[in-house]
Amino acid sequence: MTARRAAASIAAGELSSQALVQACLERIAQREPQVRAWACVNAEAALREARERDASPARGPLHGVPIAVKDVIDTAGLPTGMGSPIYDGYQPFSDAACVAMLRAAGAVVLGKTVTAEFAGVAPGPTTHPLAPQHTPGGSSSGSAAAVADCMVPLALGTQTGGSILRPAAFCGIVGFKPTFGTVSRSGLKMAAESFDTIGLMARDVDDVALAWGALVGSTRVLPYPTRAPRLRLFRGHYWDHASPDAEATLARVSESLRSRDWTVEELPTPPGFAELSEARVLINGYERARALAWEHQHHAQSISPAMRRVVDAGWAVDYERYIEAVKTTERWRTWFADTLQGWDAIVTPSTNGEAPLGLDSTGAATFQEIWTLLRAPTITLPLGTGHSGLPVGVQFVGAPYGDAALLAMARRVMKELSNNMESERCPSGV
Repeated sequence: MTARRAAASIAAGELSSQALVQACLERIAQREPQVRAWACVNAEAALREARERDASPARGPLHGVPIAVKDVIDTAGLPTGMGSPIYDGYQPFSDAACVAMLRAAGAVVLGKTVTAEFAGVAPGPTTHPLAPQHTPGGSSSGSAAAVADCMVPLALGTQTGGSILRPAAFCGIVGFKPTFGTVSRSGLKMAAESFDTIGLMARDVDDVALAWGALVGSTRVLPYPTRAPRLRLFRGHYWDHASPDAEATLARVSESLRSRDWTVEELPTPPGFAELSEARVLINGYERARALAWEHQHHAQSISPAMRRVVDAGWAVDYERYIEAVKTTERWRTWFADTLQGWDAIVTPSTNGEAPLGLDSTGAATFQEIWTLLRAPTITLPLGTGHSGLPVGVQFVGAPYGDAALLAMARRVMKELSNNMESERCPSGV
């Protein structure tokens, strides 16, 4: 059951929040030993919260709907472990702003989902719901897996490089990273302040739009595009990293949209574009080192070797090099804004291809990181299947602050190219 449908059923008295939460808890009990998506589930508190929703007038558009929260986001009454032994047993006093906003809209917090350590490169224990030997992606691995496996209809994630888009694409769901800065990051454990963005995962574009409206305070009904959208197809300087699955999916989707009178024109890679990847690595390291200054000073041996390498490299970057990288990104942000004038979005692969085999890595941020750097809203849609039967996503990138238009266009893409956004793995009633 989608979040929107659940909220409507609860509002109509056809379903209770308690029954829906109980169904989710039963699904978790059944599947969690394999998927390992959750860092913490407090069934008693979630059921109590659901009963409170059932006994009270509707608070907002998510009244009674269970949600999951990535475990780098503070949540009152639940631990926030950040994927690190340093924070074992740590429990914040208050909700992060994003959690408070969703509770104000009526949502019920089911629990915290597994994150890679400090939303970085060292993965947690989560497996892919369809193929346990494959990574679910990261760092929002638990959120993506829990939504994809129908344990919960909606989840919060964060993205610093590709941590919403990549796991959502790997797991075959919708992942949305809003425009940088539009969702409050108060209560988030920072990774890299220039990039960190709180976003959403769901099995339906409408669910993402519903929760996004609650997060930013928008009650606007998404407009249905009255003209055929205009897209720029972008391969980028990293096209040689795309698998045949990613290439074929992008080509098929592009041709399908053209056949429906959408304009899809190639956007050539501009000279020097590769310097953005270099700038992202430098800025990310510099800012991550400082975000983890206390942990590095007092608990260095409890930080994973992979994260210590990132932090050590970040401390080696001096301020002048950092500022030059920041200025480089600002120049390209101007290019990006100019390039999208008169166009609705860029279409490009979400990932290199299917979720790779193995759990030692969450995959590459190759096809997500540039748009994070450029602070654009971006969404991945489950529009393809790879050679081994795992999902392959297609990414649509909008103009900064054009989140509503991007979501409206994504809804139209799904309507025209896919008739069923609900996973066949979901049992009836969940």
